Amino acid sequence: MHATRRSFLKTTATATPIAALLAGLPSGWTGTAYADDSPEVKEMRFGMIALTDCASIVMAHELGYFKQFGINSIISKEASWAAIRDKLSLGENHATHMLLGMPFASTMGLGGSPVKPMVIPWLLNRNGQAITLSNKFKGTVKVAKDLKPAVDKAKAAGDPLTFAMTFPPGTHAMWIRFWLASGGIHPDKDVSLITIPPPQMVANMKVDKMDGYCVGEPWNARAIADNIGYTVITTQKMWPDHPEKALAFTEEFANKNPKAVAATLKALHLSSEYIDKMENRPKVAEAISKPSYINTSADVILGRMMGKYDYGDGRTEQDPNYMIFNNRDCNFPSRTYGYWWLAQFRRWGMVKGAPAYKQVAEKVMRPDIYASAMKEIGVAVKAKDMQPTKLADGTFKPEDAEKYATSFAINSLQS
Repeated sequence: MHATRRSFLKTTATATPIAALLAGLPSGWTGTAYADDSPEVKEMRFGMIALTDCASIVMAHELGYFKQFGINSIISKEASWAAIRDKLSLGENHATHMLLGMPFASTMGLGGSPVKPMVIPWLLNRNGQAITLSNKFKGTVKVAKDLKPAVDKAKAAGDPLTFAMTFPPGTHAMWIRFWLASGGIHPDKDVSLITIPPPQMVANMKVDKMDGYCVGEPWNARAIADNIGYTVITTQKMWPDHPEKALAFTEEFANKNPKAVAATLKALHLSSEYIDKMENRPKVAEAISKPSYINTSADVILGRMMGKYDYGDGRTEQDPNYMIFNNRDCNFPSRTYGYWWLAQFRRWGMVKGAPAYKQVAEKVMRPDIYASAMKEIGVAVKAKDMQPTKLADGTFKPEDAEKYATSFAINSLQS
């Protein structure tokens, strides 16, 4: 008769250190030999960008959770999202912190990149991005339509206002487009929309190279601390609990190394739970503030991690929709979000004609991998796939993605 985990621990508790080791295994472990679940790749490189939402990857490394599941982790800080994409594509990094739209663009071969199928089995976080405007607009621009007179004047003078995002198919590009269009401003015709890596946003604003930008934290809070800009809107005001960064793998790596992928997700679950205990967030802010990660003041990171928003224009708020890493089904990679991002590619002319919504969303978003990994550690998956989601402009239903994408007066649709 096979020994149960309980009886095995009882009989070996005083005789061997193995009991202590097994006692640390996650709930849901049922007696399968641990070696059978060991990752195919023992050493894994994880790419990250200097943003607050790298936290669950960094903390899984710092707290030893990757090691707990058999992975010797190396955190590789990259200079730009293009470098993130290229290093994953080439196999230099095995998994990476990535803008949600990027695996779709790579899978489809958009934006000049070669076709490289990628998968998202885990969403790293929700909320916590923002649009920062130069202080010259403070007191006059509170919503997007307030900006239109200045946009029209600059365009007529042949020197359009300049706004930055972090990567063309990424989340920040979609948030800035969404916001500008809500004020009657066409992001492809009325302004100059440029790409700047996140850590360089503040420096470029300081030398007056742009009038505003959309980026993740802490670079919006940093602009306020440096007195060069203010937060006009946070992304959670546009879409409460919106998905933000993803953990991505190439499809090839995920297919060849399913145990390594599962081990990664298990480690991230533990680190995400740790981060979402608010009493731990000061420690998290301190850890990720190091030069090897974000390289800025822990105080600048911590405020908005705690939901304490000083917008820099007199407004303050304790925002209930601050950045989360685990709560409210945060990590579930619903295909609904894939449909929404493909609808944005359609609206803004990144694809010709209707994209293959179902085919691409099912290829990239992988709730099946997520659910399998969580089952192995006894985590119940309550989230349901393909559910409607509420944005500031109404409810998005994935089955109506093409209708939604083509419904806007301001667009760059290509037939």
